[in-house]
Amino acid sequence: MKKVDSADLIEFPCHYQFKAVGLAGTDFREAIIAAVDKHATVSEDAVLSRPSGKGTYQSVSILVTLHSYEQLTAIYAEMRRVNGLKMLL
Repeated sequence: MKKVDSADLIEFPCHYQFKAVGLAGTDFREAIIAAVDKHATVSEDAVLSRPSGKGTYQSVSILVTLHSYEQLTAIYAEMRRVNGLKMLL
């Protein structure tokens, strides 16, 4: 069986949505935006945040245009460093 390279699964350039779940509040939202913005251009209208049912957590979704697999992995690595992060999707 042939091994599939992850870099071959996505054709670049492409639109890609990152989604992070973390503690509620503007600090988490702004930190996620800053993490993605280090490696891709983030426009304010491409960001959506929603609170959890109890308001303890929030999800932050960001749609960007990616140009390489390296850019994708760099953004995920940067997002993992954000304080309050609970999950990446």
